[in-house]
Amino acid sequence: MPDPPALDEDLVRRYLSGDQAAFAALVERHERRVYNLALRMTGREEDARDATQDAFLTVLRKLSSFRGEAAFTTWLHRVTVNACYDLLRKRQRGPVLERGEHDLPALEPPPVPDHADASSLSIDVQQALMQVPEDFRVVMILHDVQDLRQEEVAAIVGVPVGTVKSRLHRGRIALAKAMGITREAPRSGGSSDSGTTKSGERADAAGPSEGTVSP
Repeated sequence: MPDPPALDEDLVRRYLSGDQAAFAALVERHERRVYNLALRMTGREEDARDATQDAFLTVLRKLSSFRGEAAFTTWLHRVTVNACYDLLRKRQRGPVLERGEHDLPALEPPPVPDHADASSLSIDVQQALMQVPEDFRVVMILHDVQDLRQEEVAAIVGVPVGTVKSRLHRGRIALAKAMGITREAPRSGGSSDSGTTKSGERADAAGPSEGTVSP
């Protein structure tokens, strides 16, 4: 009977003890999930590859500071989110003539199945997700797409669970507006209908992005 796979924390200890292959095993185990998160955060394959590389370089540099107070995957997600924030800030500082809805990146589906594929997340939904403010977008990706518990999402982004719930709610509203979906006010008589706004309505930016979370 084959031996069970080593725990992430065991691989970390082995690498810190001089086993170079242990870090390669960590990368192989988590690279696809990290890339999928980066792709959905940045919307571009090239940016996702850069963010994935930056994330693992940061892990390599800071692995000796990993104390195991949280799961390795929680720490890795936190590092990945920071790498995505950094890349998105660099993109915003780049020269642009004028940004509009047609300037949004053409988002490609992730090459590896994740929870979003099981939920049949369409390209239109992914494109609209890029219009959701970053702080709302990240909790939606972690919770709704990657199927993490709200408590784990809170640990990753460094906010209380109540804040995660609020951002999920506001993010879903922003996503619906970005897709041109709104709910009409109830008509007299107590009935209500779902309505659709004119195509092209963009999500409102509900507050500034907080940006980097502490690794």
